[in-house]
Parts: sequence; structure tokens; C-alpha cells
Amino acid sequence: MEKGKGVMGFGRRWAVEFTDNSAALSSRDIHDPPGFTRASLDQDDSSVSRQKKDAEANWKSQKAWEIAQAPFKNLMMMGFMMWMAGSTVHLFSIGITFSALWQPINALQGVGKVFEPYKDSKVDLLAPKLLFIALNLGGLALGIWKLNTLGLLPTHASDWVSSLPPPQEVEYSGGGFPLH
Repeated sequence: MEKGKGVMGFGRRWAVEFTDNSAALSSRDIHDPPGFTRASLDQDDSSVSRQKKDAEANWKSQKAWEIAQAPFKNLMMMGFMMWMAGSTVHLFSIGITFSALWQPINALQGVGKVFEPYKDSKVDLLAPKLLFIALNLGGLALGIWKLNTLGLLPTHASDWVSSLPPPQEVEYSGGGFPLH
């Protein structure tokens, strides 16, 4: 396409010429607006790129900490759901309990993949990874505790040997009114 020609051979209807060859005021003769200095334009490119790298490293560090703290929300939600499920063995309580066990195990297996996007020479990922692991281990402990309260963990000798009698259940009362 030739310069100045429009699409399909039609000429341009409007054209604006932005070059001015007159001897008018140059840009150096015009005062800078308030808050602007020409020194900011003349900054070294390396300092600008260094500032961008520092800002990116700071952003990566913040995101790594956000991801490290995410299991805490899951821990609170799972705890509430387990409390709502009660201590009787039924499909809902077993499903929630195994979900509470499965999620931390999967998260612990993928710690490296979770923090992979945030690897940088300026970002220390050790502390966020340790927090992520600790919170997921807390979730795992919560699931194991729920298994124990449901009576699904083999914690007595009678669970392993069928000839032994099961342990006596002891019932405690938290108070009430006496019936005299």
C-alpha cells in the first residue's frame, strides 16, 4: 500500500501533519509543569529496572505469604464442618473426616509446585513453606482427632486382638437437675 493512499485506492479524506518545521519555541524553552523534572526522564535505566525487579520480588513475597496462610482458612472451615457433623458414625461425618485428611496430604505432596511461581533469587520462600507445611499438618491432626472421636482409630488392644473384650465406655455428665 502506497503512502497516502487509502484502502482500495480511495484517497484519504482527512490527514494531519504533525511535523512543524517553523522556528517556533523549542521544548527546552517551555517551562516544566509543577511536579515534573527533566532529571526524572534522564534517570539511569538500570536503576529503573532494579526498582521494577525489587517491586516484583516484593509482590512475589507477599503472594507467597498469602498462599502460605491459605490453609488456615481451610482449617477453620473443616473444624466447623466436623463439629457440625457430630460424633456419630454416619456417611456425612465419615466423608468430611476423609476430606479433612485428604486435602492436607495432597497439599503437602505439592508444596514445591505451589510455590514454584514465586521462586526468585531475592525472595526467601523457606518461612512461607514452613508455615504452609505447619498449617497443613494441623489440618491432618484435626482429621486424625476426628477419626479418634468417631472411634475409627485402633487405639486399644481389643481393636487388634479379637479375643480381648472392648474397653468399658465411661459416661460423664456435665451437670443437670437431680430427680428426687
